[in-house]
Amino acid sequence: MFSTDLRYALRLMRRSPGFTAVAVLSLALGIGANTAIYSLYYTIMLRQLPVAHPEQLVEFLFSDDPGQVRDDGYWDWDRYEYIRDHNHVLSALTGTSFDNLASLRVEGSDPDTVIEESVLGNYFEVLGLKPAIGRLTTPDDVPASGEAEAAVVSWSWWNSRLHRDPSILGRRILVNDRPRTVVGVAPQGYSGPRVGSRTDVWIPYQKDTVRLLARIKPGVTRQQAQAEMRVLLQSLVEQKAARNHTKVKPIQLDVEPAGAGFARVREQYGKALILLLGVVGFLLLLACINMASLLLARSAGRQRELAVRVGLGAGRGQLVRQMLTEALMLSAAGTLAGMLLAYAGTGILVRIMASGRAFEHIDLEVHPDFQLLAVTTAIGILTAFLFGLAPAMYAFRATPANALRQSGRGGDTWFWRLFGKSLVAAQVALSIFLIAGTAVFLGHLSRLRNLELGFRSDHVLLMTLDPDHSSHRGKSLAAPYQRLLERLQSIPGVRSASITACTPLQGCGTGSRFLNAEGFVEQPEQRLRPAIYFVTPRYFETLGVPLLAGRDFSSRDVGHRRAVIISNSVARHYFPGQNPIGRNITVVHDPRPLPFGDDQPYEIIGVAGDVKPFELRDAPYPTMYFDMFQVDHVFDQFQVRTSADPAAMAEAARRLVREVLPDMPVKRLTTLEAQVDSNIVPERLIAMLSELFGGLAAVLAGIGIYGLLAFSVARRTNEIGVRMALGATAGDVRRLVLRDTMSLLCAGLVVGSFLAVWGRSLAVSLVRDLNPKSAGPLALAAGAIAAVALLASYVPARRATRVDPIEALRHE
Repeated sequence: MFSTDLRYALRLMRRSPGFTAVAVLSLALGIGANTAIYSLYYTIMLRQLPVAHPEQLVEFLFSDDPGQVRDDGYWDWDRYEYIRDHNHVLSALTGTSFDNLASLRVEGSDPDTVIEESVLGNYFEVLGLKPAIGRLTTPDDVPASGEAEAAVVSWSWWNSRLHRDPSILGRRILVNDRPRTVVGVAPQGYSGPRVGSRTDVWIPYQKDTVRLLARIKPGVTRQQAQAEMRVLLQSLVEQKAARNHTKVKPIQLDVEPAGAGFARVREQYGKALILLLGVVGFLLLLACINMASLLLARSAGRQRELAVRVGLGAGRGQLVRQMLTEALMLSAAGTLAGMLLAYAGTGILVRIMASGRAFEHIDLEVHPDFQLLAVTTAIGILTAFLFGLAPAMYAFRATPANALRQSGRGGDTWFWRLFGKSLVAAQVALSIFLIAGTAVFLGHLSRLRNLELGFRSDHVLLMTLDPDHSSHRGKSLAAPYQRLLERLQSIPGVRSASITACTPLQGCGTGSRFLNAEGFVEQPEQRLRPAIYFVTPRYFETLGVPLLAGRDFSSRDVGHRRAVIISNSVARHYFPGQNPIGRNITVVHDPRPLPFGDDQPYEIIGVAGDVKPFELRDAPYPTMYFDMFQVDHVFDQFQVRTSADPAAMAEAARRLVREVLPDMPVKRLTTLEAQVDSNIVPERLIAMLSELFGGLAAVLAGIGIYGLLAFSVARRTNEIGVRMALGATAGDVRRLVLRDTMSLLCAGLVVGSFLAVWGRSLAVSLVRDLNPKSAGPLALAAGAIAAVALLASYVPARRATRVDPIEALRHE
């Protein structure tokens, strides 16, 4: 019996290809969007690491200023040892350091670019991992020098590059030209503790900064562990403040679950993904309402058919089953198409997220598994139920006598007419909600992109070289880098060029130091610790950082004057109301010495404007700038300001590198604008997708209004014919149709406005610095939907004016 309903549903779908295409595409967009966003959410927020008892794993995030963004939780070695030796709540403690791009070469093969991760010797033991072959590293692999020669490679790299060759065990490999011995292969499926990471080789080490990963003891809660960790860390901070004669700062330390990986990516993208899950949920609901209204209208047009079938003996339960079968078929087709769209859309979303700073060196893998397929299937069944229920109930009430008596005028009761109009009004309301949200998020993104950064991000090309894979090292790079800098500045269209370690937004200055300023006695509780950047002459011109006083570095300073340029916040702190030019500062000695030496006086030759640090929303950070060539410490990022599109200069820059430094690889080419965008990837993701979904909402609302009005005109053909026979003009008929449009629009506007206000307050709690006060987005959404509604009503209204009164009356 089900097969009969199935064949009949397929015939109906073939008979109405336009309706079927609209239905399947609408559902595919709703289901595909939900599947894609949930896939990302599951991968980033929920998927557990393939380790023993992941629920016991925790990490530590802290900040020196409560309320500020927490850092990644990198701890100095002395802090690690203190926590390891004095805690009573952890059963095991290990850690990992930075993951970096590296060159890995097996004897007899070409080098391969991989992700190298440094880990403590007990790393694999604490995680409870077993090797695929060989063994994993232990603390015994780490010598007193701090870095082992042993290495563990990932199963995926071993599989793809060596085709699971077991002879890899014991072989020597070169990682960044340093020899290592492969002792084992990590288990299949494990690729590191970072969300979406793809570590290829692990090197044991010790005595460096480390990001802690721990197991809490059985019976110990995360809150108990957090309380003890805060006490231990505060004790360390107080000891360090006493040594440096500085004020003790309150420490915010949180113990976070790490069973799904480190929290950095989850913190950056979690709220954005939750918000997008809500948005795509509303989009799917809109698609279901759209389908319900169209199927309901079609069911009303089939009332005579349904009545005849009842009159010939068909049970009402059979009609309900037939309607639900039709809905299920449409939903199945939409689900399959949605899965294809989700697969393609997820790849696009991953590429957008990969441009973010949180995903540097991370290969985010989002792939379907049983849970995701089950979720998609459940969504498909739910949509079939949602939009198939109303037509099924409509079929249930089919009565032969009444339907045949109506002779084509449509036998709708007031309830079903009101219900159909309510569905379209709901579409209008949801569309206003989504479009208003789109306007809010686009405005928020525009404000972020126009924040005052302290530098100009336009027309700057960033080129990072890779001396680790060339014959040049260290100080020997100074002369060729100077030649390359001069050649770059001679390219037509280049206005200036400079070299440094990184841009301000990369947050990778060469540490920070306390300093002593000439004529200023600094109180311990007010002590400043400025960041240090090494730059070359014309750095400030290239990045568009204003020089507020004094001058830039000059080649004449090298060998003659120990010069420094300070930021405006440093000048205000140490020289309030004074001219700092010509005054001296001294960098205070630190256990980790700077390349140019500490406790040496430097003359202030300039004051630069303050610039934004790592986060766009943070306040400017006090900074000291030193001449890279003067201190003979070379860095590798070239910054080129152009008068045209900087991307167009990329090939010319590469060509010059090949001419000046033939064996020097170019590690990365990008623009400063792209780097700014990488700081706001969650906001870009929300704005882009909400823009897409807002457009889809407007289209679906237009389809719903058009479908309802077209059916209404067809159902009221006789009535319109009578009106025209009695003297109604074409304008009167158009107004009749437009009156229905306006009633739907006004009802939807009222409900949609309340929804938009509620949604905006919810978004404020999820999106940082969102402006909730402007009424512009709501007005824009109302105007856009009004335009769509009037456009959708044009064809039905025009069709109504062409009704022939004679033909209409002949059917009476």
